[in-house]
Amino acid sequence: MEGLCVEECTRCSALVDSRSRIVNGNGPEDADILFVGEAPGAQEDDQGEPFVGRSGSVLDDALRDVGLARADVRITNCVRCRPPENRDPSKEELANCRDYLDTEIKRVDPSLVVTLGKVPTEHLLDRSASVTKEAGTIEEVRFGDRPYRVLISVHPAATLYDRSQEETFERVITRAADIAGVADGGSGQSNLGEF
Repeated sequence: MEGLCVEECTRCSALVDSRSRIVNGNGPEDADILFVGEAPGAQEDDQGEPFVGRSGSVLDDALRDVGLARADVRITNCVRCRPPENRDPSKEELANCRDYLDTEIKRVDPSLVVTLGKVPTEHLLDRSASVTKEAGTIEEVRFGDRPYRVLISVHPAATLYDRSQEETFERVITRAADIAGVADGGSGQSNLGEF
């Protein structure tokens, strides 16, 4: 790993065979908000950037609605290589990539980490989760020797398949911007307060 980027990795043979590239996180290296998804899909693998395509458009629109742009936040994934046929990453693949994610979180040092969907939520919280019921809740999680606030969110794609999730997703993004103090020209100071 060079800085925040994984340059070379052969830990997961199935992922090495299915990827065309390693898809690293993007956005400011000192972002106040870090979004964590599951793994790259076909478009992400093709373009080398997380959350592009329809899910990325949903995320971009929600960010814009709270006064943020993609360039204002950092977006990454639990696993940096596309699983075959866009399947969920295995526990072994998640474990193989975990130190890359933990290193990225520690180096970015965000005010808030936002999980996008079930896989990153369960992976970072190390427990089962009902994301639709828990969306908008915050838990404290240690990465190394430091605690971080983790905000649970549904995946942006959930809004494409279940319109009832649109309001939930938008509410979580609004809360993320408010907590981090970065919405609509905020001071940039964290408003974590009693969370």
